Amino acid sequence: MARPISFVTGNAKKLEEVRAILGARFPREIVAVKLDLPELQGEIDDICKLKCLEAARQVKGPVMVEDTCLCFNALKGLPGPYIKWFLDKLGPEGLHKLLDGWEDKSAQAVCTFAYTDRPDGEVILFQGRTEGDIVAPRGPRDFGWDPVFQPTGYDQTYAELPKPKKNEISHRYRALAKLAEHFADESK
Repeated sequence: MARPISFVTGNAKKLEEVRAILGARFPREIVAVKLDLPELQGEIDDICKLKCLEAARQVKGPVMVEDTCLCFNALKGLPGPYIKWFLDKLGPEGLHKLLDGWEDKSAQAVCTFAYTDRPDGEVILFQGRTEGDIVAPRGPRDFGWDPVFQPTGYDQTYAELPKPKKNEISHRYRALAKLAEHFADESK
């Protein structure tokens, strides 16, 4: 049997969501590991690859890392990979207010998973995107910027959507669907 994949996260809700999306048919066990990885700057793909290789070096085995971005079109993609710090400093209300001077409230939620099976291995990226708009915060505030992101075609924010529905349409779902497809051969 293949070794478990260490998923680098200290966020129990994120782990719960990943396991729910991948489901019981995913051929590998996903175990959470909390590592102190450097906070990198740059483009999404580069950040993910470097974080993944460093995690694999520390874990000494199969590992996946995830990076989530919220890209405001009016701000040419910012806050992007820096959303964590923007949210920490401004809160959901502040994220919404960032676009006060702009007509364009559209945004992309982007999730990138990076996987490698060893510290010197190839890093494979799986990316999902969901289009939407930045709105005044609505719904529970227990999962990042979910209260301000309203996916296109819905009248509810991620925070207001029932979890199963969010897990069917989210940027994380789209990225994990690609990851699951990559590993589908292992279950055959």
